[in-house]
Amino acid sequence: MNPSSTAGTIAVAINPAASFGRTRNAGDHAAAQFRAAGRDVVVLEADGYDALQRLVAQTLSGTAVDALVVVGGDGMVHLGVNALAGRDVALGIVPSGTGNDVARLLGLPLHDTAAACRLILAAMVSGGRTIDAGRIAVDGQTTYFAGVLSAGFDAAVNERANSWRWPRGKGRYNLAMLMELGSFRQIDYTVTADDVTWRQPALLISVANGQYIGGGMRITPDASPDDGFLDLFVVKPLSRLRFLAVFPKVFAGRHTSHPAVEIRRVRKVRLEAKGVVAYADGERIGALPVDVDIVPGALRVLA
Repeated sequence: MNPSSTAGTIAVAINPAASFGRTRNAGDHAAAQFRAAGRDVVVLEADGYDALQRLVAQTLSGTAVDALVVVGGDGMVHLGVNALAGRDVALGIVPSGTGNDVARLLGLPLHDTAAACRLILAAMVSGGRTIDAGRIAVDGQTTYFAGVLSAGFDAAVNERANSWRWPRGKGRYNLAMLMELGSFRQIDYTVTADDVTWRQPALLISVANGQYIGGGMRITPDASPDDGFLDLFVVKPLSRLRFLAVFPKVFAGRHTSHPAVEIRRVRKVRLEAKGVVAYADGERIGALPVDVDIVPGALRVLA
């Protein structure tokens, strides 16, 4: 692609659940913005997430597009990352979901469709930014992520929150966290990081390419999506009261000095534990064990 070109087709993939909530028209507004800027636009909509994944794959294989723009939250970013990892097609993001953690990582305007579209158009001219992607191997399948893979308490909270229709927004995650905390127990992990193996009792372990989970919790404040490393984040066993005392500090990234928190920079990780399900960018991946490594420069993002 010629970054200086102002022509070229943009495929706009719209969250299948976007008919709900205050951002239900964000996809149509984004398409209109791109057309007004003189771009050819292909709008991709489907009845469900899996059907949209297939439609995006068919479009990318059969149509010459300069960019795939996803409209929605981290689930839509996850779709775009997996469609484009290793391809020379840029990923644009119009953040209009609940969490928007990858958009937050990239410094994109949240819940402002016009501003997000202007940034995408400018980045198409400049060429955008190259970032790494995490790569997960589980049950013979390969999945990519841009933000954070969670395997522990935070993933269990996601599992619980995703089973509810109400409340919507961040309140659902926080309520699910409080309910999960009542029954959650420490997990006995086996961790292999850069070929060193150890047993690790913990409340949660995350493998981060980005900084944020859960709609703004800055769990790994020094993580960079373009440094060729993953940040292994461990919270060792704590009482419920101590966990609740640490938790508010996470939003500002002020938890890292706590003695129960450990962060180390790695290139590959294997996590093993019984009865634990992993999530990445807020999407369910599957039960442990999982193998995670970093793919440097795997994505070009319009940011």
